[in-house]
Amino acid sequence: MRKSIITASIASTLLIAVAFGGYAQAKPVDLDLWLLQAVTEAGPPPDDWVGYKIIREKLGINLKLTLQPSSFTDQDTKISVAAASNTLPDIFGVNRDLLIKIAKQGLVAPVDSLLPMMPKRTETHYSDPMRNKLVMVNKKMYGLPDPGAMDRVEGLVIRKDWLDKLGLKVPTTIDELYAVARAFTTKDPDGNGKDDTYGFGAYYESSNLATAGFGRRFDYIMGAYGVAGTWNFESADKFQFNVRNPGFRKAVEFIRKINEEKLIDPSWSAPNKDEFRARWKQGKFGIWWEQFAALATQANYKDFDNNFPKGEIIPILPPKGPEGKSANGLDTANARIYAVSAKAMKSGKGPAIAKLLEWMASDEGYYLCGFGVEGVNFNKDAKGYINLQGIDPAKAYSTKAMQPLTQLRNMVYINNDIELAVRYPTYKSANGKTMDPLGIWRFFKNSPYTQAIGSSLVDPPSNVNDFTRYYNENLVKFALGQQALNDKTWAAYIKGLDSLGAKDIEKTAKAKLLDAELLE
Repeated sequence: MRKSIITASIASTLLIAVAFGGYAQAKPVDLDLWLLQAVTEAGPPPDDWVGYKIIREKLGINLKLTLQPSSFTDQDTKISVAAASNTLPDIFGVNRDLLIKIAKQGLVAPVDSLLPMMPKRTETHYSDPMRNKLVMVNKKMYGLPDPGAMDRVEGLVIRKDWLDKLGLKVPTTIDELYAVARAFTTKDPDGNGKDDTYGFGAYYESSNLATAGFGRRFDYIMGAYGVAGTWNFESADKFQFNVRNPGFRKAVEFIRKINEEKLIDPSWSAPNKDEFRARWKQGKFGIWWEQFAALATQANYKDFDNNFPKGEIIPILPPKGPEGKSANGLDTANARIYAVSAKAMKSGKGPAIAKLLEWMASDEGYYLCGFGVEGVNFNKDAKGYINLQGIDPAKAYSTKAMQPLTQLRNMVYINNDIELAVRYPTYKSANGKTMDPLGIWRFFKNSPYTQAIGSSLVDPPSNVNDFTRYYNENLVKFALGQQALNDKTWAAYIKGLDSLGAKDIEKTAKAKLLDAELLE
């Protein structure tokens, strides 16, 4: 009889273990999570949040959530104070620079050993080699880099209705793009009988050292010559300012040519984003570089649609240059990073942390943390897509009052179709054409980009304002024809950069990037 009872007890324990994804624990593990909150104006999930109960009963974890301060400076201060007193929480959100600093101090643990314990989350969150580089020290991962903001969201677009009107094909090379721009400028593509269109449109938006020069709106031109961005990240041996590359001058000469020939809207040199966007909606130019949502969401497309019901804008691949190179812009990995304290790992909490994160990647955890309770805060269709049909408007996950329920959503969101379809739905244009903003983003995402993962890590020099002013203003003068562009003037320009410390900036930047293992 006693043997039967023991056998039944063991069987019961095994069933519980299987149901909960592991052996049942006699005592739940306490986990302290400092969360990078999704909405800074909202509070944490309430004490009776159903997630706490599920995490405790299914995972054997008592989860304590603490919201990080909304200010990055305050976040760093709080973490630094905790690090100094060896009181870091078990798992916490942290920026990359501070992560690397405290990792080298031995205060956070390598997390490579956790990845096999959470296969689904590793596949959906930690499978991007470039993003993983952001958290590596000596080839080991000292952080868990969740996907951050959507990447590759900008790219080159063209007026397809203008191409069709003039019998032109989509350009694929920089020379073909120039020819199309000339036709858009001179052959009345809108058919209004007026000389009032330009091939190219842009605006000057250089703001810091990472985007010095003409700014991102010209990256597709610079990319055709292999010099998109400020730096050459091809290898440690080739790392330097791109202005030293002969292709950079050729790109400047191209911009100067289209300016001299009046193939680009002359307002480009004025740093005015609003005016730029107003002008493409007014049909002033036919080739430009734009952010997909600013271009194609219903609210942003409305003015163009009203002005040109039969108009059509399509994304195109960035043009190939003389050597076959092309780039829509810079690929700079971004992530929301979580670290595990060395103390937590040493005390054996690693498996519990992996179990929590793997649950967040499951359907149950994903929908609960991302959208709330199904049937109360949202509904979903057979494909898993979110809708609010039949949901009490006051309890919809998207309302301000419900925001505390989804404060963990940035730990589960991966920019998949389920999330993005809610934010960027399809709709019909004035002439009945289906508009798909996400389709444009996917096109951009699959376009060539220049790898520049370390660009945001380069520390600006002490004279950054003087340096970038000289760097930018002279390039604009070259492009506008306000300054001669020849061997002598270009050499003088480079010499001027060196007099402002360009070589020292390169040396310092290279050393930091090598130390960060972002150059090879």
